[in-house]
Amino acid sequence: MLKDDQIVWAIHQMEADIGPVGPSLDSRTPFQYLISVILSAQATDVSVNKVTPVLFEKYPEPKDLMAADVADVEAIIKSVGLFHNKARNIIKTARIVHEELADVVPTDRKGIMALPGAGRKTANVVLSDVFEQPTFAVEHVSAISKRLHFVAQTATPLQVEQKIVSVLAPAELHQAHHTMIEYGRKYSMKLTPDKEVCQLIIDCDKLNEENEALI
Repeated sequence: MLKDDQIVWAIHQMEADIGPVGPSLDSRTPFQYLISVILSAQATDVSVNKVTPVLFEKYPEPKDLMAADVADVEAIIKSVGLFHNKARNIIKTARIVHEELADVVPTDRKGIMALPGAGRKTANVVLSDVFEQPTFAVEHVSAISKRLHFVAQTATPLQVEQKIVSVLAPAELHQAHHTMIEYGRKYSMKLTPDKEVCQLIIDCDKLNEENEALI
């Protein structure tokens, strides 16, 4: 695997390639962003952005969504997949945010993870993108972290998160997360070494081989 300083170098190389990049989910309020992130589980941001304009036009606030008919919400979000569970979860979340939290989205990981449909990834994304806290969400970056030898191929999402958080300065985590997502979209992480065209991946393969030879 790569050494800590080599991981930082690789992430900085990605940032130089991709340039400035930020969140790709569309929303107008912290609540809407929370709902968008819940909907993005096992779905692309593009697919979520296609349904949320209709969803938020009809149900813009927690009090609106909590009173929605589940069948109507399912019809709106059907294209994002897992829509039965997601519809129920976002309606339940809206009710909790309105009735128990006075329409305020929690600003801590534990509080967000207590909401239906919101796991650690959802919490980290919301905390980073909405509240500018130094968290790192792993979904969509596990594959690139493994391909570039940041972590072992058997690493869990939590282990990937812990590795990135341990090597980067807190202020760098937000940008690194979005950069790695875009880098994974630009370059395939599934090419075999003999067909690889991405210079950074080639360089990381070489660094990994050199590091392994020293063990």
